[in-house]
Amino acid sequence: MATTRSGAQILVDQLVIQGTDRIFTVPGESFLSVLDALHDCGTIETVTTRQDGSAAFMAEADGKMTGRPGIAFVTRGPGATNASIGVHTAMQDSTPMILFIGDVARDDRDREGFQEVDFTAMFSPLAKWAARIDNAKRIPEYLARAFDTASSGRPGPVVLSLPEDMLRDQVEALDRPKVVAPVQPMCPDAMTTLTDLLRDATDPIAIVGGAGWCASAREYFAQYAERIGLPVACAFRRQDNFPNTSPVYAGNLGYGPNPKLVERIKVADLVIAVGARLGEATTDGYTLITPDHPDQILVHIHPDPDELNHVYRTDLPICAEMHEFAEQAALWDDDLLSFDSGKVAHAEYREWATVKPNGASLDLGPCVAAMQDILPADTIISNGAGNFSGWWHRYWSYGAFPSQLAPTSGAMGYGVPASIAAALRFPERVSVVIAGDGDFMMNGQELATAIQYEANLLVIIIDNSSFGTIRLHQEREYPARLSATTLRNPDFAMLARAYGGWSAVVERTDQFAPALEQAMQQTGLRLLHLKTDVEHLTAAGATVSGLRAKA
Repeated sequence: MATTRSGAQILVDQLVIQGTDRIFTVPGESFLSVLDALHDCGTIETVTTRQDGSAAFMAEADGKMTGRPGIAFVTRGPGATNASIGVHTAMQDSTPMILFIGDVARDDRDREGFQEVDFTAMFSPLAKWAARIDNAKRIPEYLARAFDTASSGRPGPVVLSLPEDMLRDQVEALDRPKVVAPVQPMCPDAMTTLTDLLRDATDPIAIVGGAGWCASAREYFAQYAERIGLPVACAFRRQDNFPNTSPVYAGNLGYGPNPKLVERIKVADLVIAVGARLGEATTDGYTLITPDHPDQILVHIHPDPDELNHVYRTDLPICAEMHEFAEQAALWDDDLLSFDSGKVAHAEYREWATVKPNGASLDLGPCVAAMQDILPADTIISNGAGNFSGWWHRYWSYGAFPSQLAPTSGAMGYGVPASIAAALRFPERVSVVIAGDGDFMMNGQELATAIQYEANLLVIIIDNSSFGTIRLHQEREYPARLSATTLRNPDFAMLARAYGGWSAVVERTDQFAPALEQAMQQTGLRLLHLKTDVEHLTAAGATVSGLRAKA
């Protein structure tokens, strides 16, 4: 039965129906009526952030963890342009997310009013769908479509702009029921064909990644891969998509991968991509696996038919949701397929992931090993962009799903907001931010949000007074000619205390484990300020002096 409500109340009612329990926002006058409707909503927590990009990052991380659209509200103009970084991240990471933007009144449109932007035009290249709701009666329709679009096929972001006068309209509207994303079942003959390809293969390998994974899907696929001895690698920053302790886990791809894993993929006669898009970072600029991949057979399993054959020539495209495929594979009669390569690949991974001292006074490798010993196995590690993350990508064993929040889009400033979202979503688990100094300064103000919402957060700042990734490229291309990459930083430990947190400074490797143990005895915000030497640029061993010597 239709009842008369404001557009804002209709909107909040739809969010409740669709299962939303938390939104992230920087408040704006363009959606005051929505904030008022949220005031009396007992089932949705409103998290106020300090920057619109952080709100969008938190929503993206929340969507990544839950598999349901993460929700952010921002105001028009500056709010929306700030939030666009989270939309881009959600698109490249295939994360379900909905960004709502308060907009100018309908009668003021196309006058370049205060903070006016054509948001449909702006966000259409960045999102799966961008639209403007002009009729309050149609809010249930638009929201049902938004939740379905964000969650179906290849998940991604939706952007809806909300004229402020439309939100105040009093209308009758019929609620829509909760949307359930359609499940893409397996083709009945797909596993038969895949089994035949495996039977003919001598050096197969699987690469898992992308969206749609859940704890049961990864366990089902692990059962299948372990039964037949199939080596499994993870795509860039998708290391929690497969158990790192599995006897067939081969390691991760991306920047600075194990050279033996790279060679294994190059000589593979059968590549099985499960959910992964095989993007630029995973394939080293589309060279590790080329779009035409001569002398290799490619099986591509993906929930979205538009992704199959989109970039790569695919010998066997299988359109299926990850859980559907993994469960069928686990239960499949595979005629006793058996490979030794899974066990060998895992041994190569274990050797690569064994910490090797690099001679630095503060060596990050042993620090990661100490973290692995002290922190729980299901710790959630969040990071933004930077070479600093490579030490954790190489040496950290990612435990439960989800346990890795890292942007495949390479967005800086992601780690702190994402880790706050994780701490709020999983308060019983340890949430850790790994941030470079430049990376942290992008959204470090969100420590105030962590304090405000009493998030248990451990922040580890890797401070080498440099934009390290760009410094690496600079030393390769223009050795010893520094330009724009040197940073002068604040006292991060003092900054954490100013926000109300606990902190410690670490300058030597032997100081790290005691400082970490002391941090774990605290609650709330804890920060370790690691002062490192810019000489050691990557976990793979690149150094400033080495790059200059090669020049």
